[in-house]
Amino acid sequence: MYRHKTGPTDVLSFPVNGNRRPRRPREVKHGTAESAAASYLGDVAIAPEVARRNAALLGRRFDDEMRILILHGILHLMGYDHETDNGQMDRRERRLRRRLGLA
Repeated sequence: MYRHKTGPTDVLSFPVNGNRRPRRPREVKHGTAESAAASYLGDVAIAPEVARRNAALLGRRFDDEMRILILHGILHLMGYDHETDNGQMDRRERRLRRRLGLA
């Protein structure tokens, strides 16, 4: 009941900055502790058994389903919200899935 919905979910995202879209990153030198901290968006939690069940239902390989869920979770960490953004996240996710061979 974490999201106040019934039933299990496949992926949850926990942004480090709450639910705010990250601000444009300031310039930092790559390879430093500061750059690592600046690029940390948060955590993604995936329920493998739910993912396995979804993969079977959708006719996908489990490995591909996990990759899709990782991408979906990262988009949420970046501030996208498919429940409120009029399809912006869905379009972005479909475009990235095609580029990654996960269509």
